[in-house]
Amino acid sequence: MEPLLLRALKRQPIERTPLWIMRQAGRYLPEYRALRQEAKQFLTLCRTPDLACQVTLQPLERYPLDAAILFSDILILPDVMGLGLDFVTHEGPVFRHPLQDERSIARLPIIDPAIELSYVLDAIRLIKANLKDKTPLIGFAGSPWTVATYMVEGGSSKHFNKIKKLLYADPVQLHQLLRVLAQNTAHYLQAQIEAGVDVVMLFDTWGGVLSHADFLTFSVPYMQSIVTEVKKKYPNVPVILFTKNGGRQLEALVETGADALGLDSGANVHLARQITRHRVALQGNLDPAALYAEPAQIVALVEKTLAEFGPGGGHVFNLGHGIYPDTNPEHVQVLCEAVRNLSPQFHVSQEVVMR
Repeated sequence: MEPLLLRALKRQPIERTPLWIMRQAGRYLPEYRALRQEAKQFLTLCRTPDLACQVTLQPLERYPLDAAILFSDILILPDVMGLGLDFVTHEGPVFRHPLQDERSIARLPIIDPAIELSYVLDAIRLIKANLKDKTPLIGFAGSPWTVATYMVEGGSSKHFNKIKKLLYADPVQLHQLLRVLAQNTAHYLQAQIEAGVDVVMLFDTWGGVLSHADFLTFSVPYMQSIVTEVKKKYPNVPVILFTKNGGRQLEALVETGADALGLDSGANVHLARQITRHRVALQGNLDPAALYAEPAQIVALVEKTLAEFGPGGGHVFNLGHGIYPDTNPEHVQVLCEAVRNLSPQFHVSQEVVMR
């Protein structure tokens, strides 16, 4: 029998709701902070397979999670495309060579992940060897639109004025950038699957800053092309799409061919289930801030989320975004136990008809 997560993503009958947490390997864990201090640089962790493996496995050594997620970053792809990535204290990711004109976009290469991102693939192989097929491994990449925002802005942004200037002033160049990113991302995810990941996920972190019309023009088609390319080669590998603030875009996202859609904390799970009509699995969507609550309240909020989804399969429990770095690790244990203890009641009968 396939692992619980894979059956849930394929909307098959399951005995309980599986759980994993976005950014589950990271700063809220003291063992991660110790390893990060030892490595000195965040990118050293990403680029060193043994260290990336250790970080990926740390949360599974603490908690009964139903998946591991590769420790990496969505911006290593543009890094190897020539933009030169640094992580600056109190500032975040910064590119030394951001895209500033038509020539810089035209020079972007089509990469070979087996060469330029071999350290990621080596980490995946090492992680899979340690997991011994007991726990599925999730690989990921950023959506073309989201990655493009960093490449044009030069790093994080509050207003996205540079990428939106490109969108309105020179949409032809933006489409060229998104096409190159979509091609590289599809190749990268295929390489991750070949190295051993069981699920792939696209993080469309900044899709929600687009209007509905622009989302349909500059985000959805490129995610759909990636899903199509991945599915063409690996039809049985589940693909998850997560668009932050994307609850209003669910109908468009369903049409991409993805197996599951991630929901942020602002989405209504019950309404999302009605809109998607069991054509995809749904993942989410407890507010990460809920883990600041007292244990009894965390349990109540877990039950509320499960009840909002309702009976039957097709649900993967997760947070609505990445876990906050000042989260109490003991509260994560409360979350895990609550999902395991409370979710079986929603899967009593495997004959439940999805509505």
